[in-house]
Amino acid sequence: MVLLGTIVNGICIVVGALLGKLFDNIPERLKETVMGGIGLAVALLGIQMGMKSEQFLIVIFSLVFGGVLGEIWDWDRKLNQLGEWIEKKMGGNKQGNIAKGFVSATLLFVIGAMAIVGALDSGLRGDHRVLYTKSILDGFTSVILTTSLGIGVIFSAIPVVMYEGGIALLATQIERWVPKEIVDSFIAESTATGGILIIAIGLNMIGVTNIRVANLLPSIIVTALAVSVLYFF
Repeated sequence: MVLLGTIVNGICIVVGALLGKLFDNIPERLKETVMGGIGLAVALLGIQMGMKSEQFLIVIFSLVFGGVLGEIWDWDRKLNQLGEWIEKKMGGNKQGNIAKGFVSATLLFVIGAMAIVGALDSGLRGDHRVLYTKSILDGFTSVILTTSLGIGVIFSAIPVVMYEGGIALLATQIERWVPKEIVDSFIAESTATGGILIIAIGLNMIGVTNIRVANLLPSIIVTALAVSVLYFF
């Protein structure tokens, strides 16, 4: 089943968020300390991913032009508006900061090599091991995020399933149209580009920066285009 890994990932996020809600009475100081630790770990993960690039100029190019597109399309504002809409439907602040939890968790769970590589493995080879590993990590992370950011984290499962599921379904057809060299190069450069975005998420989590990471998401699209152009020319 092509979407098995994706479905397991979504379920783990939901279960983790529900468990996090049960531990909602954790002292604020403990939450801040744990979130700080997670933020630093996320930043370190991003650094490791950023080192995977084989053509770093592609990464820089993608971030610059992806950021321009992101500001034009204003994905950050639209993603926050979606979170705020969900928050209103859930009763506003009575349910906690739903918008912040939704946006933060969505960015954290969607961006990164494991989401892309895992979904590609599911679609190309029917191998769900990467997504299973990601599911465990996301499940534990959603527990902590929910205790700090609220139940909005649970709604991040929806874009995660749509994103990974879409890649997995597309991957079932990709070998017919895209040379293996392009796929390998895209994985390497998108890993590095996504790593830099993850660094930004980690720094945002510990309050060092306030980068509009969602407006940098088009960088992944630009990476795919840049890799394809270089391959053919």
